[in-house]
Amino acid sequence: MWRRAFPLLLLIAIPAAASAALPVHVGGRAVQEADGSWRFGWPGVYFESRFRGTAVSVDAVPGADRLRLSIDGAVRAELIGPGEVRLDISGLDPGDHVVRLDKVTESQEGSSRFIGFSTDPEATPLDPPARTREIEFVGDSYTVGYGDTAHGPACTRAEVHDTTDTSQAFGPLAARRLDADYRIIAFSGFGVVRNYDGVAPGLSLPAIYGRAIPGETMPWDAARDAWRPQLIVIALGANDFSTDLHPGERWANRDALRADWRARYVAFARALMARQPQARLLLVGRDPYFADLEQVAAALNRTAREPVATLSYEGLGLTGCDHHPDLADHRRLADLIVAAAGRIAGLEHWTVAAGQAGR
Repeated sequence: MWRRAFPLLLLIAIPAAASAALPVHVGGRAVQEADGSWRFGWPGVYFESRFRGTAVSVDAVPGADRLRLSIDGAVRAELIGPGEVRLDISGLDPGDHVVRLDKVTESQEGSSRFIGFSTDPEATPLDPPARTREIEFVGDSYTVGYGDTAHGPACTRAEVHDTTDTSQAFGPLAARRLDADYRIIAFSGFGVVRNYDGVAPGLSLPAIYGRAIPGETMPWDAARDAWRPQLIVIALGANDFSTDLHPGERWANRDALRADWRARYVAFARALMARQPQARLLLVGRDPYFADLEQVAAALNRTAREPVATLSYEGLGLTGCDHHPDLADHRRLADLIVAAAGRIAGLEHWTVAAGQAGR
């Protein structure tokens, strides 16, 4: 089904046979199927097209996700599954328009599917939006934007899902301010070597990083991937250390856990640097593991082509679900990342995009 978010929106039926598909820009990891549709599961995936006309349609299969449709930056509707959804919009002002579909929720299993944008034959397809800057964000629930729009920390599982809005998390906020495309590779509850409360032993964010869709084992086709971020922001560690070790876990004590964490983090970061040699790395963390993170950066900088930077943060309000960052926290974290980017060698020219200051 679909849910109309704005009652003044004019909806009409445009016959499928009379519609023309629009070229699309894909943000994030998405697998193109034989029929031309795109299947995706990582948080924060988005699709954008441009056209000159007064009407546009979107076809998608949201699965367990909420997909947000916007035109020229204004939210028009949310698409909710599980079946195929077609939404037809007309009555737009004559002229050029940008249509965008964002995955705003996190579903750790399954996937969603984007079939496409289309217009009537009288409209003119235009080249999709193009940006020269690219930023990748690797992390956990903080990066996902877990429960960031909630009214308080007490949330049910359904409320966590419904109040998560990755588009308002610090990564997309920072990327928009810098006029950059972004990719979110993040999974709530996962760490570098240990997940929250020791769940899913053997899995970790580095272990699933190479997947095309996080809940599936199919590998991402990195060889055909044109993604070349100039900046990779890694924010991992909270889940490794936030809960006590349990009997039967493979670390004898927290010192052993810390040593393993540092070694695995270094290996993971070096693999990213080898795959994306043009990228600068920014490692984000806080106490009680920030000292370990600085040791990771020091180890990397002994052989790194370009210096690896670190960024610490404290003092967040954490009124999102289960004491996660709220919207104000995400704005603050975005401010810190934008400022840090401007201090990194080679990115000093990354000024805030016009009209984006303070957003």
